[in-house]
Amino acid sequence: MANFLIDSRKAQTYDAIVVGSGISGGWAAKELTQQGLRTLLLERGRPVNHVTDYPTAMLNPWELDHRGQVPLAVRNEYSIASRNYAFHEDTMHFFAKDSEQPYVQEKPYDWIHGYQVGGRSLTWGRQTQRWSDFDFEGPARDGYAVDWPIRYADIAPWYSHVERFVGITGHKDGLATLPDGEFLPPHEMSCVERYFKQQVSARHSDRHVIIGRAAHITEPKPIHLQQGRARCQHRTLCERGCPYGGYFSSNASTIPWAMRTGKLTLRPYSVVHSIIYDEQKQRATGVRVIDTQTHQMTEYYARIIFVNASALHTNLILLNSTTHRFPNGLGNDSGLLGTYMAFHSYRGRITATYDGLLDATTDGRRPNSSYIPRFRNVFKQETDFLRGYAATFYSSRNPVDNQNGVGAALKQNLINPDLGEWQVGSAMMAETIPKPHSTVRLDPVLKDNFGIPQLRVSVDYDENDRKILNDFFEQFTEMFTQAGFKNIRTIDTGRLPGSENHEMGGVRMGRDPKTSLLNRWNQLHHCSNVFVTDGACMTSTSTQNPSLTYMALTARAANYAVRQMKRSTL
Repeated sequence: MANFLIDSRKAQTYDAIVVGSGISGGWAAKELTQQGLRTLLLERGRPVNHVTDYPTAMLNPWELDHRGQVPLAVRNEYSIASRNYAFHEDTMHFFAKDSEQPYVQEKPYDWIHGYQVGGRSLTWGRQTQRWSDFDFEGPARDGYAVDWPIRYADIAPWYSHVERFVGITGHKDGLATLPDGEFLPPHEMSCVERYFKQQVSARHSDRHVIIGRAAHITEPKPIHLQQGRARCQHRTLCERGCPYGGYFSSNASTIPWAMRTGKLTLRPYSVVHSIIYDEQKQRATGVRVIDTQTHQMTEYYARIIFVNASALHTNLILLNSTTHRFPNGLGNDSGLLGTYMAFHSYRGRITATYDGLLDATTDGRRPNSSYIPRFRNVFKQETDFLRGYAATFYSSRNPVDNQNGVGAALKQNLINPDLGEWQVGSAMMAETIPKPHSTVRLDPVLKDNFGIPQLRVSVDYDENDRKILNDFFEQFTEMFTQAGFKNIRTIDTGRLPGSENHEMGGVRMGRDPKTSLLNRWNQLHHCSNVFVTDGACMTSTSTQNPSLTYMALTARAANYAVRQMKRSTL
Protein backbone atom coordinates (compact mmCIF):
# COMPACT_ATOMS: atom_id res chain seq x y z
CA MET A 1 0.00 0.00 0.00
CA ALA A 2 2.85 2.37 0.88
CA ASN A 3 4.55 1.74 -2.47
CA PHE A 4 1.27 2.39 -4.28
CA LEU A 5 0.89 5.74 -2.55
CA ILE A 6 4.49 6.66 -3.35
CA ASP A 7 4.06 5.70 -7.01
CA SER A 8 0.76 7.57 -7.19
CA ARG A 9 2.29 10.75 -5.81
CA LYS A 10 5.28 10.42 -8.14
CA ALA A 11 2.94 10.19 -11.14
CA GLN A 12 1.33 13.44 -10.04
CA THR A 13 4.59 15.28 -9.39
CA TYR A 14 6.17 17.76 -11.79
CA ASP A 15 8.98 20.28 -11.72
CA ALA A 16 6.53 23.13 -12.25
CA ILE A 17 2.79 23.74 -12.30
CA VAL A 18 1.20 26.58 -14.28
CA VAL A 19 -2.38 27.56 -13.46
CA GLY A 20 -4.15 29.02 -16.50
CA SER A 21 -3.40 28.68 -20.22
CA GLY A 22 -4.09 32.24 -21.38
CA ILE A 23 -1.56 34.80 -22.51
CA SER A 24 0.67 34.73 -19.42
CA GLY A 25 0.13 31.05 -18.57
CA GLY A 26 1.08 30.02 -22.08
CA TRP A 27 4.28 32.00 -21.79
CA ALA A 28 5.11 30.42 -18.43
CA ALA A 29 4.64 26.96 -19.96
CA LYS A 30 6.83 27.84 -22.94
CA GLU A 31 9.70 29.26 -20.90
CA LEU A 32 9.71 26.56 -18.22
CA THR A 33 9.59 23.65 -20.66
CA GLN A 34 12.28 25.17 -22.85
CA GLN A 35 14.50 25.22 -19.77
CA GLY A 36 13.90 21.50 -19.31
CA LEU A 37 11.27 21.53 -16.58
CA ARG A 38 8.52 18.91 -16.63
CA THR A 39 5.53 21.22 -16.47
CA LEU A 40 1.83 20.66 -15.79
CA LEU A 41 -0.42 23.26 -17.41
CA LEU A 42 -3.87 23.40 -15.80
CA GLU A 43 -6.89 24.88 -17.57
CA ARG A 44 -10.38 24.89 -16.08
CA GLY A 45 -12.07 24.95 -19.48
CA ARG A 46 -12.33 22.62 -22.46
CA PRO A 47 -9.60 21.80 -24.98
CA VAL A 48 -9.28 24.07 -28.01
CA ASN A 49 -6.79 22.91 -30.62
CA HIS A 50 -5.33 25.40 -33.05
CA VAL A 51 -7.10 25.43 -36.45
CA THR A 52 -9.36 22.41 -35.91
CA ASP A 53 -11.35 23.94 -33.04
CA TYR A 54 -12.23 27.28 -34.63
CA PRO A 55 -15.66 26.26 -35.95
CA THR A 56 -16.69 29.65 -37.35
CA ALA A 57 -13.31 30.82 -38.64
CA MET A 58 -14.10 30.34 -42.34
CA LEU A 59 -17.86 30.95 -42.37
CA ASN A 60 -19.49 33.64 -44.46
CA PRO A 61 -22.14 35.82 -42.79
CA TRP A 62 -24.99 34.01 -44.53
CA GLU A 63 -23.67 30.68 -43.21
CA LEU A 64 -24.37 31.72 -39.62
CA ASP A 65 -27.82 30.79 -38.38
CA HIS A 66 -28.66 34.33 -37.32
CA ARG A 67 -26.27 36.32 -39.54
CA GLY A 68 -24.05 37.06 -36.54
CA GLN A 69 -26.81 38.14 -34.17
CA VAL A 70 -27.40 36.33 -30.87
CA PRO A 71 -31.01 35.31 -30.09
CA LEU A 72 -32.46 36.90 -26.98
CA ALA A 73 -32.84 33.60 -25.12
CA VAL A 74 -29.16 32.80 -25.67
CA ARG A 75 -28.08 36.35 -24.88
CA ASN A 76 -29.82 36.07 -21.51
CA GLU A 77 -27.57 33.10 -20.68
CA TYR A 78 -24.59 35.37 -21.41
CA SER A 79 -25.96 38.58 -19.92
CA ILE A 80 -22.50 39.62 -18.70
CA ALA A 81 -20.32 38.33 -21.54
CA SER A 82 -22.70 39.75 -24.15
CA ARG A 83 -21.65 43.25 -23.12
CA ASN A 84 -18.11 42.53 -24.31
CA TYR A 85 -17.12 44.10 -27.65
CA ALA A 86 -16.11 40.73 -29.13
CA PHE A 87 -19.26 38.77 -28.23
CA HIS A 88 -21.25 37.72 -31.31
CA GLU A 89 -22.86 34.61 -32.71
CA ASP A 90 -19.56 33.63 -34.32
CA THR A 91 -17.50 34.06 -31.13
CA MET A 92 -19.80 33.23 -28.22
CA HIS A 93 -18.38 29.70 -27.92
CA PHE A 94 -15.22 31.36 -26.54
CA PHE A 95 -17.14 33.06 -23.69
CA ALA A 96 -18.53 31.56 -20.48
CA LYS A 97 -22.19 31.68 -19.50
CA ASP A 98 -23.21 33.52 -16.34
CA SER A 99 -24.03 30.22 -14.64
CA GLU A 100 -20.47 28.92 -15.05
CA GLN A 101 -19.01 31.45 -12.61
CA PRO A 102 -21.49 33.05 -10.21
CA TYR A 103 -20.13 35.95 -8.21
CA VAL A 104 -21.43 38.73 -5.99
CA GLN A 105 -21.41 42.25 -7.41
CA GLU A 106 -21.29 44.58 -4.44
CA LYS A 107 -20.91 47.21 -7.13
CA PRO A 108 -21.71 46.65 -10.82
CA TYR A 109 -18.83 44.74 -12.43
CA ASP A 110 -18.63 42.72 -15.66
CA TRP A 111 -16.38 39.73 -15.04
CA ILE A 112 -15.69 38.24 -18.49
CA HIS A 113 -14.46 34.64 -18.71
CA GLY A 114 -12.95 32.54 -21.47
CA TYR A 115 -13.05 28.98 -20.17
CA GLN A 116 -11.03 27.05 -22.73
CA VAL A 117 -7.42 26.23 -23.50
CA GLY A 118 -5.93 29.55 -24.58
CA GLY A 119 -8.38 31.49 -22.43
CA ARG A 120 -8.95 35.03 -23.62
CA SER A 121 -5.85 35.00 -25.84
CA LEU A 122 -8.32 33.88 -28.51
CA THR A 123 -10.49 36.98 -28.18
CA TRP A 124 -8.14 39.75 -26.99
CA GLY A 125 -7.75 43.08 -28.78
CA ARG A 126 -4.07 42.36 -29.67
CA GLN A 127 -2.79 45.88 -28.90
CA THR A 128 0.77 45.68 -27.60
CA GLN A 129 2.56 48.76 -26.29
CA ARG A 130 5.58 48.80 -24.04
CA TRP A 131 5.47 50.69 -20.78
CA SER A 132 8.05 53.42 -20.11
CA ASP A 133 9.63 54.70 -16.92
CA PHE A 134 6.89 57.33 -16.83
CA ASP A 135 4.53 54.42 -16.17
CA PHE A 136 6.68 52.47 -13.72
CA GLU A 137 7.53 55.64 -11.78
CA GLY A 138 3.98 57.02 -11.69
CA PRO A 139 3.01 55.70 -8.24
CA ALA A 140 6.24 56.92 -6.65
CA ARG A 141 5.73 60.38 -8.12
CA ASP A 142 2.16 61.02 -7.04
CA GLY A 143 2.06 58.76 -3.97
CA TYR A 144 -0.90 56.61 -5.03
CA ALA A 145 -0.40 52.84 -4.81
CA VAL A 146 3.21 51.86 -4.02
CA ASP A 147 6.43 52.18 -5.96
CA TRP A 148 7.03 49.53 -8.59
CA PRO A 149 10.06 47.38 -7.65
CA ILE A 150 11.25 47.44 -11.26
CA ARG A 151 11.96 50.03 -13.93
CA TYR A 152 11.93 49.96 -17.72
CA ALA A 153 15.56 48.81 -17.90
CA ASP A 154 14.67 45.68 -15.92
CA ILE A 155 11.99 44.56 -18.34
CA ALA A 156 13.20 46.00 -21.68
CA PRO A 157 15.20 42.87 -22.68
CA TRP A 158 12.16 40.74 -21.92
CA TYR A 159 9.92 42.96 -24.03
CA SER A 160 12.31 42.27 -26.91
CA HIS A 161 12.38 38.55 -26.13
CA VAL A 162 8.59 38.37 -26.27
CA GLU A 163 8.11 40.68 -29.26
CA ARG A 164 10.44 38.68 -31.49
CA PHE A 165 8.54 35.46 -30.79
CA VAL A 166 5.02 36.92 -30.86
CA GLY A 167 5.38 39.12 -33.92
CA ILE A 168 4.47 42.77 -33.36
CA THR A 169 3.60 45.19 -36.14
CA GLY A 170 4.55 48.78 -35.46
CA HIS A 171 6.58 51.83 -36.42
CA LYS A 172 9.62 53.16 -34.59
CA ASP A 173 8.32 56.55 -33.48
CA GLY A 174 11.11 57.60 -31.09
CA LEU A 175 8.77 58.63 -28.28
CA ALA A 176 10.05 58.74 -24.71
CA THR A 177 6.56 57.97 -23.45
CA LEU A 178 6.17 54.86 -25.62
CA PRO A 179 9.44 52.96 -26.14
CA ASP A 180 10.01 51.38 -29.53
CA GLY A 181 10.17 47.61 -29.83
CA GLU A 182 11.19 44.77 -32.14
CA PHE A 183 8.71 45.57 -34.89
CA LEU A 184 7.52 43.91 -38.06
CA PRO A 185 6.47 46.30 -40.88
CA PRO A 186 3.70 48.67 -39.74
CA HIS A 187 0.18 48.84 -41.02
CA GLU A 188 -0.59 51.84 -43.21
CA MET A 189 -2.48 54.84 -41.86
CA SER A 190 -5.34 56.15 -43.98
CA CYS A 191 -5.03 59.55 -45.64
CA VAL A 192 -7.40 61.05 -43.04
CA GLU A 193 -5.37 59.58 -40.20
CA ARG A 194 -2.21 61.08 -41.73
CA TYR A 195 -4.05 64.38 -42.09
CA PHE A 196 -5.12 64.31 -38.44
CA LYS A 197 -1.56 63.44 -37.43
CA GLN A 198 -0.29 66.55 -39.26
CA GLN A 199 -2.96 68.75 -37.72
CA VAL A 200 -2.20 67.57 -34.19
CA SER A 201 1.58 67.84 -34.60
CA ALA A 202 1.30 71.39 -35.96
CA ARG A 203 -0.47 72.55 -32.78
CA HIS A 204 0.77 70.24 -30.01
CA SER A 205 4.40 69.30 -29.58
CA ASP A 206 3.52 66.79 -26.86
CA ARG A 207 0.77 64.94 -28.74
CA HIS A 208 1.39 62.24 -31.31
CA VAL A 209 -0.78 60.25 -33.67
CA ILE A 210 0.91 56.99 -34.64
CA ILE A 211 -0.10 53.69 -36.18
CA GLY A 212 -1.04 51.16 -33.52
CA ARG A 213 1.28 48.42 -32.35
CA ALA A 214 -0.41 45.04 -32.53
CA ALA A 215 0.32 41.31 -32.28
CA HIS A 216 -0.15 40.62 -35.99
CA ILE A 217 2.41 39.11 -38.33
CA THR A 218 2.78 41.48 -41.26
CA GLU A 219 6.00 39.83 -42.48
CA PRO A 220 6.75 36.36 -41.10
CA LYS A 221 10.24 35.79 -39.76
CA PRO A 222 11.83 32.31 -39.44
CA ILE A 223 10.74 32.07 -35.81
CA HIS A 224 7.10 32.53 -36.84
CA LEU A 225 7.31 29.99 -39.65
CA GLN A 226 8.85 27.54 -37.19
CA GLN A 227 5.73 27.99 -35.08
CA GLY A 228 3.61 27.14 -38.10
CA ARG A 229 2.21 30.67 -38.28
CA ALA A 230 1.66 32.73 -41.42
CA ARG A 231 1.12 36.33 -42.46
CA CYS A 232 -2.01 38.02 -41.15
CA GLN A 233 -4.67 37.90 -43.88
CA HIS A 234 -6.38 41.11 -42.67
CA ARG A 235 -9.73 39.34 -42.50
CA THR A 236 -10.55 41.11 -39.19
CA LEU A 237 -12.30 37.98 -37.97
CA CYS A 238 -9.72 37.52 -35.24
CA GLU A 239 -12.01 36.70 -32.32
CA ARG A 240 -13.22 33.57 -34.13
CA GLY A 241 -9.72 32.09 -33.80
CA CYS A 242 -7.19 32.50 -36.60
CA PRO A 243 -6.37 29.31 -38.55
CA TYR A 244 -3.39 31.08 -40.09
CA GLY A 245 -1.87 32.03 -36.74
CA GLY A 246 -1.66 35.56 -38.10
CA TYR A 247 -2.26 37.00 -34.67
CA PHE A 248 -0.75 35.74 -31.44
CA SER A 249 -2.63 33.35 -29.19
CA SER A 250 -1.49 30.69 -26.74
CA ASN A 251 -3.14 28.09 -28.99
CA ALA A 252 -1.23 29.09 -32.12
CA SER A 253 2.09 29.85 -30.50
CA THR A 254 3.33 29.21 -26.97
CA ILE A 255 1.42 26.03 -26.07
CA PRO A 256 2.36 24.11 -29.26
CA TRP A 257 5.93 25.33 -28.81
CA ALA A 258 5.97 23.99 -25.26
CA MET A 259 4.43 20.72 -26.43
CA ARG A 260 7.30 20.17 -28.84
CA THR A 261 9.73 19.94 -25.94
CA GLY A 262 8.04 16.79 -24.68
CA LYS A 263 8.04 18.37 -21.23
CA LEU A 264 4.47 19.71 -21.14
CA THR A 265 1.38 17.97 -19.79
CA LEU A 266 -1.81 19.90 -20.54
CA ARG A 267 -4.79 19.09 -18.35
CA PRO A 268 -8.09 20.78 -19.28
CA TYR A 269 -11.32 20.57 -17.24
CA SER A 270 -9.26 21.37 -14.13
CA VAL A 271 -10.47 23.97 -11.62
CA VAL A 272 -7.76 24.87 -9.14
CA HIS A 273 -9.32 24.91 -5.69
CA SER A 274 -6.27 26.08 -3.71
CA ILE A 275 -2.53 25.86 -3.31
CA ILE A 276 -1.10 23.30 -0.89
CA TYR A 277 1.27 24.78 1.71
CA ASP A 278 3.59 22.65 3.84
CA GLU A 279 4.00 24.39 7.19
CA GLN A 280 7.09 22.39 8.12
CA LYS A 281 8.90 23.02 4.84
CA GLN A 282 7.51 26.59 4.71
CA ARG A 283 6.80 26.32 1.02
CA ALA A 284 4.03 25.45 -1.40
CA THR A 285 4.12 21.84 -2.50
CA GLY A 286 1.31 21.64 -5.04
CA VAL A 287 -2.29 22.43 -5.93
CA ARG A 288 -5.70 20.89 -5.32
CA VAL A 289 -7.65 20.41 -8.56
CA ILE A 290 -11.34 19.65 -9.09
CA ASP A 291 -12.19 17.84 -12.31
CA THR A 292 -15.09 19.77 -13.85
CA GLN A 293 -16.56 16.60 -15.39
CA THR A 294 -16.37 14.24 -12.39
CA HIS A 295 -16.14 16.82 -9.55
CA GLN A 296 -13.38 14.67 -8.04
CA MET A 297 -10.46 16.41 -6.32
CA THR A 298 -6.87 15.46 -7.08
CA GLU A 299 -3.60 16.87 -5.79
CA TYR A 300 -0.62 17.65 -8.00
CA TYR A 301 2.83 18.52 -6.75
CA ALA A 302 5.76 20.62 -7.95
CA ARG A 303 8.75 22.64 -6.78
CA ILE A 304 7.48 25.88 -8.29
CA ILE A 305 3.99 27.13 -9.06
CA PHE A 306 2.97 29.89 -11.46
CA VAL A 307 -0.52 31.29 -10.86
CA ASN A 308 -1.80 32.78 -14.13
CA ALA A 309 -5.52 32.20 -13.84
CA SER A 310 -6.41 35.85 -14.74
CA ALA A 311 -6.50 38.58 -12.14
CA LEU A 312 -9.73 37.82 -10.30
CA HIS A 313 -9.34 34.05 -10.43
CA THR A 314 -5.76 34.34 -9.19
CA ASN A 315 -6.94 36.43 -6.25
CA LEU A 316 -9.67 33.87 -5.57
CA ILE A 317 -7.24 30.93 -5.56
CA LEU A 318 -4.80 32.65 -3.19
CA LEU A 319 -7.59 33.84 -0.88
CA ASN A 320 -8.92 30.28 -0.77
CA SER A 321 -5.47 28.83 0.02
CA THR A 322 -5.72 29.07 3.81
CA THR A 323 -3.66 27.29 6.45
CA HIS A 324 -2.72 27.79 10.09
CA ARG A 325 0.27 29.82 8.84
CA PHE A 326 -1.83 31.83 6.37
CA PRO A 327 -5.38 32.06 7.76
CA ASN A 328 -6.27 34.93 5.39
CA GLY A 329 -4.85 33.49 2.19
CA LEU A 330 -1.48 32.32 0.93
CA GLY A 331 1.27 34.89 1.50
CA ASN A 332 -1.20 37.37 2.97
CA ASP A 333 0.65 38.53 6.08
CA SER A 334 0.06 42.15 5.06
CA GLY A 335 -3.71 41.67 4.75
CA LEU A 336 -3.58 43.34 1.33
CA LEU A 337 -4.48 40.32 -0.78
CA GLY A 338 -7.52 41.20 -2.88
CA THR A 339 -7.19 44.94 -2.36
CA TYR A 340 -6.07 47.82 -4.59
CA MET A 341 -7.92 46.41 -7.59
CA ALA A 342 -7.94 48.54 -10.73
CA PHE A 343 -8.87 48.44 -14.40
CA HIS A 344 -8.98 50.55 -17.56
CA SER A 345 -11.84 52.91 -18.22
CA TYR A 346 -13.27 52.79 -21.74
CA ARG A 347 -16.21 55.10 -21.09
CA GLY A 348 -15.15 57.90 -23.41
CA ARG A 349 -15.85 57.94 -27.15
CA ILE A 350 -16.03 60.75 -29.66
CA THR A 351 -17.19 60.63 -33.28
CA ALA A 352 -17.28 63.15 -36.12
CA THR A 353 -17.36 63.53 -39.89
CA TYR A 354 -14.86 65.04 -42.31
CA ASP A 355 -15.74 66.40 -45.74
CA GLY A 356 -12.20 66.70 -47.07
CA LEU A 357 -10.09 64.23 -49.07
CA LEU A 358 -13.19 63.04 -50.89
CA ASP A 359 -11.09 61.84 -53.81
CA ALA A 360 -9.87 58.92 -51.67
CA THR A 361 -11.31 56.07 -49.66
CA THR A 362 -10.07 53.02 -47.77
CA ASP A 363 -9.52 49.68 -49.42
CA GLY A 364 -9.63 46.30 -47.70
CA ARG A 365 -9.46 45.76 -43.96
CA ARG A 366 -6.95 46.49 -41.22
CA PRO A 367 -6.96 44.70 -37.85
CA ASN A 368 -5.53 47.76 -36.11
CA SER A 369 -6.12 51.47 -35.69
CA SER A 370 -4.07 54.58 -35.16
CA TYR A 371 -3.13 55.44 -31.59
CA ILE A 372 -2.57 58.54 -29.50
CA PRO A 373 -0.31 57.86 -26.49
CA ARG A 374 -0.93 59.52 -23.16
CA PHE A 375 -0.09 63.22 -23.09
CA ARG A 376 -1.58 64.30 -19.73
CA ASN A 377 0.49 64.44 -16.49
CA VAL A 378 3.46 62.73 -18.12
CA PHE A 379 6.43 64.95 -17.30
CA LYS A 380 4.73 66.69 -14.40
CA GLN A 381 1.38 66.90 -12.62
CA GLU A 382 -0.52 69.48 -14.66
CA THR A 383 -4.23 68.78 -14.10
CA ASP A 384 -6.58 68.35 -11.15
CA PHE A 385 -6.75 64.58 -11.82
CA LEU A 386 -4.10 61.87 -11.45
CA ARG A 387 -2.51 59.95 -14.33
CA GLY A 388 -4.13 60.12 -17.77
CA TYR A 389 -5.45 58.34 -20.84
CA ALA A 390 -4.51 57.12 -24.30
CA ALA A 391 -6.88 56.82 -27.25
CA THR A 392 -7.40 55.13 -30.56
CA PHE A 393 -8.11 57.11 -33.73
CA TYR A 394 -9.87 55.56 -36.69
CA SER A 395 -11.41 56.63 -39.98
CA SER A 396 -13.59 55.01 -42.60
CA ARG A 397 -15.58 55.94 -45.67
CA ASN A 398 -18.33 53.48 -46.45
CA PRO A 399 -21.05 53.54 -49.08
CA VAL A 400 -24.25 55.37 -48.14
CA ASP A 401 -27.10 52.93 -48.83
CA ASN A 402 -25.78 51.64 -52.17
CA GLN A 403 -28.66 49.19 -52.60
CA ASN A 404 -31.23 51.70 -53.93
CA GLY A 405 -32.79 51.13 -57.31
CA VAL A 406 -33.81 48.17 -59.44
CA GLY A 407 -32.08 46.48 -62.36
CA ALA A 408 -29.64 48.75 -64.17
CA ALA A 409 -30.02 51.51 -61.56
CA LEU A 410 -29.10 49.10 -58.78
CA LYS A 411 -26.07 47.89 -60.73
CA GLN A 412 -24.85 51.45 -61.23
CA ASN A 413 -25.29 52.23 -57.54
CA LEU A 414 -23.25 49.17 -56.62
CA ILE A 415 -20.52 49.99 -59.15
CA ASN A 416 -20.41 53.71 -58.36
CA PRO A 417 -21.64 54.03 -54.80
CA ASP A 418 -22.15 57.32 -53.00
CA LEU A 419 -19.41 57.13 -50.38
CA GLY A 420 -20.50 60.15 -48.39
CA GLU A 421 -18.21 61.87 -45.88
CA TRP A 422 -15.44 60.34 -43.83
CA GLN A 423 -16.42 58.95 -40.44
CA VAL A 424 -13.79 59.47 -37.74
CA GLY A 425 -13.62 58.71 -34.06
CA SER A 426 -11.57 58.01 -30.95
CA ALA A 427 -12.02 55.70 -27.99
CA MET A 428 -10.43 56.48 -24.63
CA MET A 429 -8.49 54.00 -22.50
CA ALA A 430 -7.85 55.66 -19.14
CA GLU A 431 -5.82 54.64 -16.13
CA THR A 432 -7.70 54.10 -12.89
CA ILE A 433 -6.05 54.46 -9.50
CA PRO A 434 -5.74 51.33 -7.32
CA LYS A 435 -7.53 52.04 -4.02
CA PRO A 436 -7.66 50.08 -0.75
CA HIS A 437 -11.45 49.95 -0.84
CA SER A 438 -11.46 48.47 -4.37
CA THR A 439 -11.51 44.82 -3.34
CA VAL A 440 -12.34 41.23 -4.11
CA ARG A 441 -13.20 38.96 -1.18
CA LEU A 442 -14.50 35.44 -0.59
CA ASP A 443 -18.16 35.22 0.29
CA PRO A 444 -18.51 33.45 3.67
CA VAL A 445 -21.61 31.51 2.59
CA LEU A 446 -22.15 31.36 -1.17
CA LYS A 447 -20.33 28.69 -3.19
CA ASP A 448 -19.87 28.11 -6.91
CA ASN A 449 -20.66 24.93 -8.82
CA PHE A 450 -17.58 23.21 -7.37
CA GLY A 451 -18.02 24.17 -3.73
CA ILE A 452 -15.49 26.99 -3.94
CA PRO A 453 -16.44 30.29 -2.28
CA GLN A 454 -17.88 32.85 -4.64
CA LEU A 455 -16.00 36.10 -5.13
CA ARG A 456 -17.46 39.35 -3.84
CA VAL A 457 -16.36 42.19 -6.14
CA SER A 458 -16.43 45.79 -4.94
CA VAL A 459 -14.80 47.94 -7.64
CA ASP A 460 -16.15 51.20 -9.03
CA TYR A 461 -15.36 54.48 -10.74
CA ASP A 462 -14.46 57.53 -8.65
CA GLU A 463 -14.23 61.31 -9.04
CA ASN A 464 -10.78 61.03 -10.62
CA ASP A 465 -12.23 58.82 -13.36
CA ARG A 466 -14.99 61.35 -14.04
CA LYS A 467 -12.47 64.18 -14.32
CA ILE A 468 -10.41 62.15 -16.79
CA LEU A 469 -13.51 61.46 -18.87
CA ASN A 470 -14.40 65.15 -19.04
CA ASP A 471 -10.84 66.06 -19.98
CA PHE A 472 -10.86 63.50 -22.79
CA PHE A 473 -14.07 65.02 -24.14
CA GLU A 474 -12.67 68.57 -23.91
CA GLN A 475 -9.25 67.86 -25.43
CA PHE A 476 -10.48 65.67 -28.28
CA THR A 477 -13.35 67.99 -29.11
CA GLU A 478 -10.77 70.76 -29.41
CA MET A 479 -8.42 68.64 -31.57
CA PHE A 480 -11.27 67.46 -33.79
CA THR A 481 -12.48 71.04 -34.21
CA GLN A 482 -9.00 72.27 -35.06
CA ALA A 483 -8.75 69.56 -37.71
CA GLY A 484 -11.96 70.74 -39.34
CA PHE A 485 -14.05 67.77 -38.35
CA LYS A 486 -17.81 68.33 -38.10
CA ASN A 487 -20.81 66.82 -36.34
CA ILE A 488 -18.69 66.15 -33.29
CA ARG A 489 -20.43 63.95 -30.74
CA THR A 490 -19.14 62.84 -27.34
CA ILE A 491 -20.43 59.60 -25.83
CA ASP A 492 -20.22 58.23 -22.30
CA THR A 493 -20.59 54.52 -23.00
CA GLY A 494 -21.30 53.73 -19.35
CA ARG A 495 -19.12 50.66 -19.75
CA LEU A 496 -18.74 48.90 -16.42
CA PRO A 497 -15.43 48.09 -14.74
CA GLY A 498 -14.07 44.75 -15.87
CA SER A 499 -15.84 44.58 -19.22
CA GLU A 500 -12.74 45.23 -21.32
CA ASN A 501 -10.76 42.38 -19.73
CA HIS A 502 -8.07 44.59 -18.22
CA GLU A 503 -8.74 43.82 -14.57
CA MET A 504 -5.57 44.23 -12.53
CA GLY A 505 -4.23 44.17 -8.99
CA GLY A 506 -4.92 42.41 -5.72
CA VAL A 507 -1.53 40.65 -5.61
CA ARG A 508 0.61 43.63 -6.41
CA MET A 509 4.37 43.82 -6.77
CA GLY A 510 6.39 46.05 -4.46
CA ARG A 511 9.54 46.47 -2.44
CA ASP A 512 8.15 46.07 1.07
CA PRO A 513 6.30 42.92 2.27
CA LYS A 514 4.21 45.18 4.49
CA THR A 515 2.73 47.01 1.50
CA SER A 516 2.83 44.41 -1.29
CA LEU A 517 2.45 40.69 -1.93
CA LEU A 518 5.13 40.08 -4.59
CA ASN A 519 8.79 41.04 -4.93
CA ARG A 520 10.58 42.28 -8.04
CA TRP A 521 10.69 38.74 -9.46
CA ASN A 522 6.95 38.20 -9.01
CA GLN A 523 7.48 35.83 -6.08
CA LEU A 524 5.21 35.90 -3.07
CA HIS A 525 7.25 37.57 -0.34
CA HIS A 526 6.24 34.91 2.17
CA CYS A 527 6.11 31.85 -0.11
CA SER A 528 8.96 32.20 -2.56
CA ASN A 529 8.21 29.22 -4.80
CA VAL A 530 4.85 30.70 -5.88
CA PHE A 531 4.92 33.24 -8.70
CA VAL A 532 2.12 35.48 -10.00
CA THR A 533 2.61 37.11 -13.41
CA ASP A 534 -0.88 37.79 -14.74
CA GLY A 535 -2.91 40.96 -14.22
CA ALA A 536 -3.12 40.34 -10.48
CA CYS A 537 0.54 41.32 -10.07
CA MET A 538 0.15 44.84 -11.43
CA THR A 539 0.95 47.69 -9.07
CA SER A 540 -0.67 50.30 -11.31
CA THR A 541 -2.43 50.13 -14.67
CA SER A 542 -0.78 52.77 -16.88
CA THR A 543 -2.63 53.78 -20.06
CA GLN A 544 -1.06 51.13 -22.30
CA ASN A 545 -2.66 47.78 -23.01
CA PRO A 546 -1.18 45.40 -20.42
CA SER A 547 -0.84 42.05 -22.20
CA LEU A 548 2.68 42.64 -23.56
CA THR A 549 3.82 43.53 -20.05
CA TYR A 550 2.21 40.38 -18.63
CA MET A 551 4.11 38.29 -21.17
CA ALA A 552 7.43 40.03 -20.50
CA LEU A 553 7.05 39.76 -16.73
CA THR A 554 6.20 36.07 -17.10
CA ALA A 555 9.22 35.26 -19.26
CA ARG A 556 11.46 37.19 -16.87
CA ALA A 557 10.08 35.45 -13.78
CA ALA A 558 10.15 31.98 -15.34
CA ASN A 559 13.80 32.27 -16.30
CA TYR A 560 14.63 33.59 -12.83
CA ALA A 561 12.76 30.66 -11.25
CA VAL A 562 14.73 28.14 -13.29
CA ARG A 563 18.02 29.77 -12.30
CA GLN A 564 17.05 29.65 -8.64
CA MET A 565 15.99 25.99 -8.94
CA LYS A 566 19.36 25.08 -10.45
CA ARG A 567 21.02 26.82 -7.50
CA SER A 568 18.76 24.86 -5.16
CA THR A 569 17.37 28.03 -3.61
CA LEU A 570 13.81 27.15 -4.61
